[in-house]
Formats: sequence, structure tokens, C-alpha cells
Amino acid sequence: MKNTASYLLLLENKRFKSLMLAFLVVLPFEVLSFFSLHLPIWIELPLFTTLIIIFGRKVFISGINSLFHLRFSDINLLMTIAIAGAIYLREWEEAVIIVILFALGNALEDFGIERSQSALEALVDNTPKTAQIKGKSGKTPVKEIKIGETIVVKPGDNIPLDGKVTLGMSLVDEATITGEPLPKNKYEGDFVYAGTINGNGYLEIEVTKRAEDSTLAKIIDLTYTSAEKKSHSQKFIEKFAQYYTPAVMLISALLVIIPVGLLGQPFVPWFTQALTLLIISCPCALVISTPITIFSAIGNATKRGVIIKGGRFIEELGNIRVIAFDKTRTLTKGEPVVSDIVPFNGFTKQDVLECASGIESFSEHPLAQSVIEEAKKHKLTPHQFINFEAVSGKGLKGDCLICTDKHHCMGNIKFITQEHSVEANVIRQVEAFEKQGKTTIIMSDNKKVTGVIGITDEIREDSKTMINTLLSMKVEPVMLTGDNEISASFVAKQIGIKQVKAGLLPEQKVAELAKLIDQYKHVAMVGDGVNDAPSLVTAPVGIAMGAIGSDVAVENADVALMNSNMRLIPFLIELGKKSNQTIRTNTAAAVGVKLLFLILALTGKSNLALAIFADVGVTVIVVVNSLRLYKFQKKYADINY
Repeated sequence: MKNTASYLLLLENKRFKSLMLAFLVVLPFEVLSFFSLHLPIWIELPLFTTLIIIFGRKVFISGINSLFHLRFSDINLLMTIAIAGAIYLREWEEAVIIVILFALGNALEDFGIERSQSALEALVDNTPKTAQIKGKSGKTPVKEIKIGETIVVKPGDNIPLDGKVTLGMSLVDEATITGEPLPKNKYEGDFVYAGTINGNGYLEIEVTKRAEDSTLAKIIDLTYTSAEKKSHSQKFIEKFAQYYTPAVMLISALLVIIPVGLLGQPFVPWFTQALTLLIISCPCALVISTPITIFSAIGNATKRGVIIKGGRFIEELGNIRVIAFDKTRTLTKGEPVVSDIVPFNGFTKQDVLECASGIESFSEHPLAQSVIEEAKKHKLTPHQFINFEAVSGKGLKGDCLICTDKHHCMGNIKFITQEHSVEANVIRQVEAFEKQGKTTIIMSDNKKVTGVIGITDEIREDSKTMINTLLSMKVEPVMLTGDNEISASFVAKQIGIKQVKAGLLPEQKVAELAKLIDQYKHVAMVGDGVNDAPSLVTAPVGIAMGAIGSDVAVENADVALMNSNMRLIPFLIELGKKSNQTIRTNTAAAVGVKLLFLILALTGKSNLALAIFADVGVTVIVVVNSLRLYKFQKKYADINY
């Protein structure tokens, strides 16, 4: 269905329709010319001259201008010479068919670029131009709205600016930013992003970024910029074309000079072969093969919530042999959660959690918040405490108003043993948790330990699936982390990573990454984009996780996963491989056809019409083959688009 829609869109293009009409008018004349049949000159000459002027004037102007400036690498100069030669030989049908099919080839190129840029255009279309400021009548252009002002977003409207919800609740579709199909609940205090769609709730939003600094604006800017950055293949082909085109012109000239001037052969047949060589050697398909491929691949990634900041990174992704991962906020969520509650001395899990959440309510520490959240999840009522005291680096003290034994302590094993003796089975439990890389909090009253709480940095649900997929693709995962050896090894074992380097400072992480690059060359680094910035910059491809709202991640990474979907990493590698394969196929097809007709032209067995149709045919193949990347799907693990 998408292919049908694409071709219907092409057929609706006025330029394309006029070219097709002209082609259908000229085609019967071309067919008749094969049998040496021609209509009267007073019919052919006015018609063909008109068509040549209408569809070829831009080519002539550019070609003549290039001739005056000695720019022999210009494709338009090559075509101008070919058309002028056909006219000189009074091959009117050939001249006009050259003009029309060359214009048709250019139209196909333009269509290919436009279609491959469609994802970028969709981003621009999703940017609201005005917003409703609270307390003001009428709408205000978003560029005039300042940070701190409150805007009103009604149900079904696009959110015009980045901001924080100050009133209301709603489901918000963030697919524009993250690529995720399911909307997210937004409550007071949550952040929302420009270009996302409000569901069925009323929202008031305090603006936190100006229009030009919004997350969507940054994505649009980076995506356009990245699409314009040329890949290694594109640079090579364009440089090759600069030498290739003048060389073809020289060979074409020699194809006339040597047989005619030195061997005394007839002029017209060899001049015709020289013109044929000029036409078939036009490097249109060769030059467009890479940019359309890159645009299509970037568009594919963009619609899935991935920013790729240049064509060369797509190519490099297809060559990746090793991926180095940070642990915290990359393979793990970076948010401590309660994983275990082990009660002692006759207490229940509920007793331990109610008391622990009560004393932790005085603390702002992330570990404390994980205990409080666990109590909320089970709908428990925290105990009330008085005489609260925080012992720096050790734990908490306080008197519980609910428990029989009032005085309570909570903290690490050293802190608790200072208060009273701890049973051996408690110590064994603490040691067991620590071997699993977990942080332990011990709760005790005035006489005994009531329970041990294990807290862990939860592994992402898709980490193991992603690592297994990489291994099946012969890509080696490595962990480079600043976390301790025990915690790192436990997480690595759980998800299937064998190589682990732990306890690394940022500069040590860069050094380890450099060793991998020396050994494997094609290496990617995946991190959360904040403390991993030096590593992301060092790696041939730096991939930032969860870049939504993070300026540091977007700026330092070569690839930014706005939605933190780990399964997109194998997809990007496959997309890179497919892009490289497409570029190679396109290049081989373009060069192969040209070599064939070069041989035919040099042996005097080609003709202008056949050369033209072959050149346009290759252009069509290149465009269609490149546009297929826009719909490329990952073949390994399933991705929730």
C-alpha cells in the first residue's frame, strides 16, 4: 500500500505528468525512426524544437555556463554536447528523446530525495506555530512565548512548547519524539514536549524552553543537518565523478579523432558512437545512489525515535564488531528499587516495610525513596517517628510511635553492629545480597534486627534480549562501568556479557575504549550521555540512551535513542548493513551498465536510443532500491514500534 501511495504521489506531480505526456508524444516518432520512417520536416521540426526548448533550456544554460568556466565535470555540459551533436546530425528524434529522458531521470532523482526526506518533513509539520497563553485571548506565535509563561492545551491539540504540567492530567502521544506507539500518562509535575499530542485531558503547562530550544526543534535541526553530512561513500563517488566525467569526454573525443583523423574512417558513424558514449557515461545514477540511500535510512530511524547525526555513522553502524556498554542508566534503569525484604526474629515483611518507610520519610536519599515507593506500591501506612537523627554516612535513628520497642536504627551493617550484636544468619544474608551486587539496609529496634532490605539497580527488561540478539549477529558486547566489580559482574552474568571492566573513572573508560578500537577498529559505545560524554566522543559511533530532554546526550552522541528502546540497537546495525549493501548494489548496477555500453560504443555496436533508455532504467532502479530502506524492518528480534 505504501508503494502504491508513493507512485500515486509521483503521478500527481505536474512536472512528471508533463514529461510523461511529452514522452508519449515523441515515442511513436522514435519507433518510426528505427525503420527509417520520418514524418515531414515541417511537422517534426517545430514540435521537436518546442519540446527541446521547454524541457532542455535549463540543461543548455547550465552546460554553456560550465563550458565558459571550464567546468568539464558538469553533467549538464556532457548532455548539452550530446544533444547538440544529435541536432548537428539531424537526428531530431534522438535529440528530443535525450532531452526528455534526461529530464525524466532528474525528476525521478528529485522524487527520490523528496520521498526519502518525508520523515523530516513530518517532523516540521508536527511543530505547532501558535499557542494559547493562560489569561489571554487569541493565540500567540510560539516564538514570542517566554520561559515561565503558562500555556493552555485542550484535548486533542498538539503541545506547542516544552514544559512542565502545572494543572490537569492526560494521556500524551509522544511518538513524534520517542517513536513509541503507546501514549503516556502525564500528571502535575511531569514534563511534556513540543510536537507531542494531548489526549482527552485539559492541561496547563509552564514553559521551560523557548521554541527554538525545544526538544523537537533540536531533533529537526540535527536530523536535517545529519542528512546533509555526506557519508564516506558519497564523498568518494562525488570525487570520482569529478575525474570520471572529463575522462569520458576525452575518450569520446578520441573515439572520433583516432578512427576519423588517423584511420580515415567515416565521420558520422564514429561521431554517433561518441555521442552514445557521452550519454551512457552520464553518472546521474552513480551520484544519486548514496544520498537517497542515506536520506531513506535516516528517515527510517527518525520515525522510530532515533537521531543519526550523519551518513558516515549509518555506514559505520553496518561495520560494527564490538559494542561497549555503560551499566547504570544504560543496561540498568539507574533507579534503585527494593528487590528483597527478609524479616528476622518473628517480624513480617509488612512490619519491616511499614517501619522502614516511616523512618526513611525524613530522608531525601534515592535509597530512601525506593523504600517509600515500595510501601506505596503495597498500600502500606508508614509508621510515625519522632526524635529523628541522621548519622552521616551510616544510617538513621528515631523513636517509632507504633512499635512496642520505640527506639529504631536503620543503616549499613557497621552502623547496626555499633548499636548491638547481630546474629550470624543476618550477616550471611547481608553477604549473600552483596555478592549479587545489591545494597543492603538493615532495620533494627533497640534489641534486635527486625529485617534486611535488599536494593538493586533494576536491569532493563530488554537488555538480555538485546544482548542475545547482538551475539547472534556476531557482535561482541563489552561492559565498561565505573560501578564496583561485584555489581557489574552480577548484571553482566544476568544478561550474557562476558567481558567486564569495572571501577573505571571516565578517563580510564576512554583508555579501555581506545584498546578496543585498536583491536577491532569498528566499535560503538552506548551510554546515558551525561557522564559518558568523553567515551561517546571517542568511539567511532557514540550512542546515547534516553536522550529525551538531555541536551548533553544529543550534543555528544553520534546516535541518540530518544525512547531508550534497547532493541533498536541491533536494528540500527541491521539498517547500517542494509544501507551499505544498497549503496554497493546501486553502484555496481550503475557502473556495470555503463561499462557494457562503453564496450558497445567503442566497438561501434550501440545507438543513442538504447543508451538513453538504459541510463534512465538504471536511474529508476537506483531510486526504487534506495527508497526501500525507508520501510526496512528488523529481521532479528521483534521491536515495538
